[in-house]
Amino acid sequence: METFYLSQGDGRYLPTQHTAGPWTPDAQHFGPPSALLVRELESLPDDDERKLARVTVEILGPAPLSELTVSSEVVRSGRSVELLSATLAADDRVVARASAWRLAVSDTTEVSTTPTSVLPSVDECAPAEWPDGWLGGYLDAMEWRAARGAVTTAGPAAVWARQRVALVDDEQPSPLQRVFTVADSGSGVSQELDPRHWLFINTELTVHVQREPVGEWIGLDAATTVGPRGTATARSTLHDVEGPVAAGAQALLVRRR
Repeated sequence: METFYLSQGDGRYLPTQHTAGPWTPDAQHFGPPSALLVRELESLPDDDERKLARVTVEILGPAPLSELTVSSEVVRSGRSVELLSATLAADDRVVARASAWRLAVSDTTEVSTTPTSVLPSVDECAPAEWPDGWLGGYLDAMEWRAARGAVTTAGPAAVWARQRVALVDDEQPSPLQRVFTVADSGSGVSQELDPRHWLFINTELTVHVQREPVGEWIGLDAATTVGPRGTATARSTLHDVEGPVAAGAQALLVRRR
């Protein structure tokens, strides 16, 4: 089955080879685990009067290609504002935690702002290329188009991406699950450092959502700023075919190999 995860029941999921990251075949790219956590948050009971507005994924360690357990809870309930939490574990070791604010929905169309940045259309963009030595797995499980700049050179870049495989079994991923499958790629797309000589590892991913995307394609327009004390920040704007839908950020540990 072409999917990132196979459901084993009772909150247990078996990763497939499609989750493997570009650096090592033994650990997952954190796009699929982030989307799996969002799926768990979306499963918490709701009357459809609230939507996820901010999700932060704290990465506590590598996610292995072995069975994972996912759980979630409502930390603070409320009519207008709720705080949610989800946990991802492997062999009783917590590898990631997510916290999310779920906010009440209302009609603010008359005061919504017009997006100021747009990406070239998917049809205008050629297939994206990746640096030599980066492994398949997750990268091959996604279809990529180069929208601005180049992932093979240092500096800001933008790509379009869509899933070639499902997230879980043969389910259709939700709009936000599609966003989070892509959002953790911001630091890789906009790399400023040669990965042969430098480590730049993200410890978290935070996404603020303005609206849910439409369609299968998610655009990622990213830039990384490297500081002088071993840290960096990768910031990204996430798009659908109609314009920006969310803002992402990753805190990075930077260290010479």
